[in-house]
This record gives sequence, C-alpha cells and structure tokens, in this order.
Amino acid sequence: SALGGAGSGLEGSMSALGALREAAGPRPLFGPLEAGDEEQQQPAEIESLCMACLRRGVTRLLLTRVPFFREVIVSSFACDTCGWSNAEVQSAGRIQERGVRYTLAVRAKQDLNREVVKTDCATARIPELEFEIPAFSQKGALTTIEGIIDRAIAGLEQDQPVRKETDPGVAGQIDEFLSKLKHLKEVEEAFTFVLDDPSGNSFVENPHAPQRDEGLVVTHYKRSAQQSAMLGIQEEESDEKLVEPEDDLRNEVLQFNTNCPECNAPAKTNMKLVQIPHFKEVVIMATNCEVCGHRTNEVRKRLVGPGLAREVSSALPFTVFLPTHLQVKSGGAIEPLGTKITLRVTDPSDMTRDLLKSETCRVEIPELEFEMGMGALGGKFTTLEGLLKDIQTLVEKNPFTLGDSCTPGRTEKLCAFSRKLQQILDGQLQVHFVMDDPAGNSYLQVKSDCRKFV
Repeated sequence: SALGGAGSGLEGSMSALGALREAAGPRPLFGPLEAGDEEQQQPAEIESLCMACLRRGVTRLLLTRVPFFREVIVSSFACDTCGWSNAEVQSAGRIQERGVRYTLAVRAKQDLNREVVKTDCATARIPELEFEIPAFSQKGALTTIEGIIDRAIAGLEQDQPVRKETDPGVAGQIDEFLSKLKHLKEVEEAFTFVLDDPSGNSFVENPHAPQRDEGLVVTHYKRSAQQSAMLGIQEEESDEKLVEPEDDLRNEVLQFNTNCPECNAPAKTNMKLVQIPHFKEVVIMATNCEVCGHRTNEVRKRLVGPGLAREVSSALPFTVFLPTHLQVKSGGAIEPLGTKITLRVTDPSDMTRDLLKSETCRVEIPELEFEMGMGALGGKFTTLEGLLKDIQTLVEKNPFTLGDSCTPGRTEKLCAFSRKLQQILDGQLQVHFVMDDPAGNSYLQVKSDCRKFV
C-alpha cells in the first residue's frame, strides 16, 4: 500500500487504531464529523515509509461517521522529503445481507453527472465496449460516471509512452480503445453502465427521486459462494438443523451480538417469534446500544395504534412495548399468492392503522406519482402515519436528494412532494395508499369501514 510500508507500517496502523480506541473512551469509536465540534476525535499520526523516495513520511488516520451515509476510515500520506502525497477513503460499515447491481442506460450528458459511490470490491462494466473494471483493482471512491471513465482513461494512458517504444502494436490498440472511451463522454449513442457490488455498499444516484427512474434498474441478489469467499464471508452449512423445537423458540427470547447502526459499537439484539392473530408468524427484533443510547424499542404513542399492539401483547408471555421503527422479518414461508392492499385515505383516523411492511413490499401513492421499491426502509412494524413520516424523512435528509449540489428546480420539486406528504398526514389530502407484496407477507389493519379497502 502507498500509505505506509509493508512491515513497520502495518504494525503502526494496528497500534494507531488501538490508540484511537483507548482515546475514545466511553465515546463511540466512529464519532460524527461535525463542524465546530472542538472535542471531536483527532486523527492519529503514524510515521511510515514513502514508496516514492523510500524516506520517512507521515500517515494520518481518522475514524469518522459521515452523516446520512456510514462509517468510513479517512487516511492520507504526505512526504516532506519528495513532496509526494496520497489520500483514500475506505468503508468501515458492515457488509449488507445481499449484493446490489445497478444497470443504467446512459442516454444524455446529464446522466454522466450522476453521483456514484463505488467500493473497492465493486465491478464496473460497459458491455458495448466489452470494458470492465475488476473488483479490488481500484480504491473506493465517491465520484460520478464521467469520473469513473476519466479515471480509466488516465490509468490506460499512464504507461503509453513506454508501450509505444517496447510494443507499438499493443500501444496502437490501446490508443484505439482510448478514443472509444473518450467518445462515450459525448453520448452521441446510448450505452449501458453496470455497477455490481456483492457487498451491497455501492450506490448510483437517482436524480428523479422520490419518483422512479425509468433508465435505472436496481437489483438485489443473493451472493454466490465465490463472491462470499472474495469478501471473506463463510457460508453457513446447508444441512444445519435447529436443535430447539419450534415451540421452545416461540416461548424464548433469543439474544445475539451485533453492532449499533448509529455508532457501530458492540450491542445486543433481542429476537422473538410472535404469532399475530388473524395474520401469521413474524420475527420481532429490538436493539439497545449502551454506548450512544440508540434503541429500537422507544414508545411513541402517536405512531403505534392500540389495536394490533394489544393483540401482539396478549400473544406474548411478557409485557412488550412496540417501537416506531421495530425491525420485522417474516417468520413464515412465501405465500402461494402475492398480496396487494389498496386503502383510500379519507380521514385522519386512517393514520392510526397498524401496518406491517415486509422487505419485499412495494409502496405506491398514485396521486403523487410516488413509488418506493422493494428493500427500501427494510421491514417495518408501525402505523400508516409512521411509514409516511419515514418516507418524508428519507426525502428531506438524504444528501443525494437535497444536498448542496442540488439544482433549485429539483429542490423545489422535492419540497413540493414533502408538503403534499404533510397534507396527507394532516388529513387535508385524500389519496390511495397501495401496498404490493409478491411474497404475501405484508399487513394493514382493517377497521369497521371495510369499504375503503380493495
């Protein structure tokens, strides 16, 4: 690595990380990066080898949490002797449960300006040119599609003078390919950009959010054994069987170790199988972090309706408080038929309807031309008001939708969408709320007036 030597540099990095953990004390290891915070964690400095002049330089490491993104390790190297410097950003977040593949049809120059988060284990492809940037061949970067093409062009041009002297034939072929890559930036013909990340931590911007982007296809998939081995994940044995009977699982609260989603500190997660009356069996999980205080079992009476709360509480052998953002996963199999629930929202009392949204459920509001795909916001057990507030928060606080680089027209468009959501919450706008779950594992409470349902 350019950031330190192979021997003492690695040992220095490990000792620096240990020093950062000791200095953090009771504070989270990955503190938020905030302007004006005088007590925020300072970067650690390590004396390491410069790979340009083989003299001693300084490597600086900072463990921080970027707001609305995830934990990252920012590292930089500078050599006072030769003036050489380098910097890179590495993701410190966990590997997601599924991989992700973004397929974008680039039809205009505006598409080249889409923001891209590319991790080092992601593969970028342009099928029309049979061009591919393999995994682990580049460091992770926050860039644009044009930036990825420029980075590839710069890498191919780097050794061209030497190639022209030693192998003119290969150099001529590379020059021809470089002209094709540069021609892509003119977008005279449409081409396809594919970003495949088995870790699930890459991202391609949707400039039309919160509406669906017709030119962008997002696919979540299960990793293969080869991809899991590449990421250092050990696959579970397929023939493993649970030793506990099913009845014991229903009467027992299971606990396992995990990391806090806010500060990444070690935490405990409780899990319980619950049979919801008139519906099916679900898995309810709650996490409590002793470091930063984040918890998923906080009671908010406005967002938790009394009906289903009483039913679930009566089904448990102990008292349970239902949280606003309770993580819910279906404990049963995929149903033979999917479920599509359409509710006509006409009264503020509809906001108190209990709602269970699985990870495979798609949400639509036709009057707002809004659609939220599968996997967004994960599985939730909340109310209609709670889900709409989560969607509103996702639109207002996502840096990729309302950041400093957002155009005024797009900002006004998203603000108008947020105002319409608030009108729905206040009962001033009547809309249709649609839940479409092909797995059949979603639920919406039915009240006395069943004519509102389709």
